[in-house]
Amino acid sequence: MRIIRFATGRGRPKYGVLEGSIISSLRGSPFASLRGSGSLLRRDGNTYELSQARLLSPCLPSKIVALGLNYRSHAAETRMPIPTVPLIFLKPSTAVIGPGDRIVLPSLPKRRVDYEAELGVVIARRAKNIPREKARDYIIGYTCVNDVSERYAQRDDGQWTRAKSFDTFAPIGPWIETEVDPDDLKIETYLNGEIRQSARTSDMIFGVPELLSFISSVMTLLPGDVIATGTPSGIGRMNPGDVVEVRIENIGTLRNFVVEEL
Repeated sequence: MRIIRFATGRGRPKYGVLEGSIISSLRGSPFASLRGSGSLLRRDGNTYELSQARLLSPCLPSKIVALGLNYRSHAAETRMPIPTVPLIFLKPSTAVIGPGDRIVLPSLPKRRVDYEAELGVVIARRAKNIPREKARDYIIGYTCVNDVSERYAQRDDGQWTRAKSFDTFAPIGPWIETEVDPDDLKIETYLNGEIRQSARTSDMIFGVPELLSFISSVMTLLPGDVIATGTPSGIGRMNPGDVVEVRIENIGTLRNFVVEEL
């Protein structure tokens, strides 16, 4: 099932289920439904053609918990040792944009802004101290994430908050896919139609259940929060006018446009 968040005309954003080219809108939030006694999504009886709608980020996370150096190939690329525990950092909710939105390059004296294709894990319900064997019970599904990063700030600060947190630096979408196994998916980045990253999620050092268990032992995860599970090798620079696509097998394509800050 593909869960989307969308807008039509001047109406307020809604959640829906996308089946082919038809959207069935939901009554309220899918996360509200999951907090109740059941897990059935409540449709409100309205349908729309996909061509009538604009897709938005499929969730509104209170936070994005992202992973550094979680692919063996990326650790080798950066000549960094493989971590012994997950290396986590946060991206703010204000960085989130959706499919088709613009990644805005900040005006800085020196600037290198890179793409990073990542598998996103979307949290279904409040999660704290979750054992690995129960992790899948707390996941509504999976999506594409681009962990956009400014390298000079990352180097100069010695930590990653500023480099990862500029507005528009967290594209998410195009939807949440609920019926996919995350353990061995092809993940790719295309820049202006040319492939730049290509790997499989089986190259991750820490898998999804281990990540959810570890992170929830540190902080409470809320419905709609996203775990961005790290990027493989092949990271590279984006420039104004570029089109960047994150493609994940059995999930979809997240496409964004790169522009200069006005």
